[in-house]
Amino acid sequence: MSQPETTLIGLSLGADLCWPAAYEELLSRLDLDIEVDGRRVRFATERVVLEPYDLEQHCRYDLVLDRLTHWFSLSREWIKKITLMDGTYVLNNPWSVQSMEKHTSYCAMLKLGLPIPRTWMLPSKEQIDADDVDVTLKRYGRLFSLTEVGREVGYPAFLKPYDGGGWVGVRRVTDDKSLSAAYDDSGSRVNHLQQAVPDWDLFVRGVGVGPQVNVIRYDPDKPLHGRYLVDFHFLDAEGWQTAQKTTRVINAFFGWDFNSCEMLRSDGVLHPIDFANPCPDSQVTSLHFHFPWLVKALLRWSLFCAATRRPFKPNLDWAPYFAVAEQDLSFEEKLDRYDALAQAHFSTPAFEAFCAEHLGALDAVAVDYFESDGFKATVREKVQATYPKHEVERFTDHFFGLVGFWCHTERDRLAARP
Repeated sequence: MSQPETTLIGLSLGADLCWPAAYEELLSRLDLDIEVDGRRVRFATERVVLEPYDLEQHCRYDLVLDRLTHWFSLSREWIKKITLMDGTYVLNNPWSVQSMEKHTSYCAMLKLGLPIPRTWMLPSKEQIDADDVDVTLKRYGRLFSLTEVGREVGYPAFLKPYDGGGWVGVRRVTDDKSLSAAYDDSGSRVNHLQQAVPDWDLFVRGVGVGPQVNVIRYDPDKPLHGRYLVDFHFLDAEGWQTAQKTTRVINAFFGWDFNSCEMLRSDGVLHPIDFANPCPDSQVTSLHFHFPWLVKALLRWSLFCAATRRPFKPNLDWAPYFAVAEQDLSFEEKLDRYDALAQAHFSTPAFEAFCAEHLGALDAVAVDYFESDGFKATVREKVQATYPKHEVERFTDHFFGLVGFWCHTERDRLAARP
């Protein structure tokens, strides 16, 4: 048998502690030595360091799992370099992360016919002090009535940055007065005013990694550690499939391997309200019960992409989606066709075959690890980094306990397999 080649996966990290530690430990425990396309492949990981680099320096990594591109300039430009010059596969596509903000995602999904709430763009209340801004606005800026815009959109509504994240600058407005106050406080931010989904009865987040989607019930009014709920029967089969397809379609459309989609259900319809999140929550202190799913999904997808040498596609092709949008079909029929395009984009049949052949041991290995003292130490390290000293033991036990509950349910699921 031929000598194995080592496929090197780079982890480009910021403040992340728990998921990379879990990712590395699971990969070590799997100790894979697999045959792919006539090649013996083993895997190794390395954490990417930040340093000056020669633009012609060859990238050592076969794949990079990135968590910095969206905010750290040095990392972003290095990631762009390695995709452009070396064809390195990166989760996520840096070109798409940098260019596609919430405004773009709303426009695109409106064009595809998804039930996005009515949304207006507003100019910033305060203008930056830069050359030509004042004269430009004097020549071309049109006076407008904020009251008329508010009534056109309808109340209640949300004033929020067109490109923001993490709920920064988001204000709920219920009438002309509260809209005026929120707008006055928004400073130099360019905002959307988006109609609230009326009488919604369910808030969910679809977390997508490649073709894999986990739909989680969500409560934005709770503290961060309590927003992702542990619940199992909040959607029927049709609703679950719609949430999965919606998330997968959005991710494939924008070239995001890893993204989350927030949806509100009203009168049986799931309305996507926030889905430009290509660096979503990944910490055990927020995901808790759902954390093992995320780590396993990242591991499966990254190993598949690295082992099969999945080609990196820097450019997006939206024409097939727009061709479907123009057809005289129901929304459900269009969503099915969009999802077929998304499944093709993610090479779902090949991915599932790879997992079945090479990663069959992952589920049992994951349960053993997430029940271990080693993982509890990782949880404690993360809690220590984010909680006051007097709360460390309490929340370590809390999060480790919720992951332990996942292990219990996972053992039952594995035992029920035929």
